[in-house]
Amino acid sequence: MDILLIFLIIAGIIILMLGAINVFLLRLFVQTNKKIDDLLEKGKIKDFKDIFLSQKEKNDNLEREIKEAFLKIKELEEVSETTIRKIGIVRFNPFNDMGGNQSFVIALLDNKSNGFLISSLFSKEGNRVYSKTVKNGKSEYILSGEEVEAIGMAVNSK
Repeated sequence: MDILLIFLIIAGIIILMLGAINVFLLRLFVQTNKKIDDLLEKGKIKDFKDIFLSQKEKNDNLEREIKEAFLKIKELEEVSETTIRKIGIVRFNPFNDMGGNQSFVIALLDNKSNGFLISSLFSKEGNRVYSKTVKNGKSEYILSGEEVEAIGMAVNSK
């Protein structure tokens, strides 16, 4: 009889332990099920294959957009090499009888110091405007001191 009582106590303890394990596993199953439902968007996605395919599609779209962005950046870098990036302005008075520095020279150059000069000479009779091309910071035309100064300012500007 003592053996039967010990056996029943041990069996009861084992049953209680199995019940506790069962409760723990059931709780873990419910939590995991909630996470899977969130991952599957509450039943909208039926299996993991759909998840992987949608993520692959999103990844492919992002890669394509990144490639397009890099191509646009490269195009902009190429265009920016030929845009006006350096400017030099000099105001001066070419005639001693006129007041003020109303004449000016503007040097407009790209990143390779190519571009043009605009010279404006103001006098009593009127205003004259001239332009000259500039290649590599030099011009094939005869330049005045002010034009040379404007080119120097533009070439040295950042």
